[in-house]
Amino acid sequence: MRVGITGHRGLNNDVETQVRALLADAVKKYDPADLVGVSCIADGPDSWFAETVLAHGGRIEVVVPATEYRQSLPAQHHATYDELLRQACDVHETGMTTSDSQAHMTGSEILVGLVDELLAVWDGQPARGYGGTADVVTYAQRHGTPVHILWPHGATR
Repeated sequence: MRVGITGHRGLNNDVETQVRALLADAVKKYDPADLVGVSCIADGPDSWFAETVLAHGGRIEVVVPATEYRQSLPAQHHATYDELLRQACDVHETGMTTSDSQAHMTGSEILVGLVDELLAVWDGQPARGYGGTADVVTYAQRHGTPVHILWPHGATR
């Protein structure tokens, strides 16, 4: 089973704890021998999901939206990003250079095309900018990819 992830970044510590638990519960439902998690491994749900898949015994594939993507992530996330990228069994690239909204959406479109279903850490609100979680959910639904929403009851961004 190939499972992708999309989700909000910048969540507070309380919401992070709840989301990590939701991701762990979701990942436990898959047979680790058949599980491939596909992620852009940004800080937040992308990397938490990838770490959870690996801890469960699955494999990960990484989609890199742009050659400048890593530099656009918070500096404190670089070591995690590098370690997850090192553990990837495959890496997919968009061919884009600048890490902007278009590259992020293109990366998400590639990710959706690679998976059987998508987990979305999404509060149900519209995207705050092009390529946000809501846009990825809409894209997946339009293309017939099942989407499973993971959001803690009563949580806010």
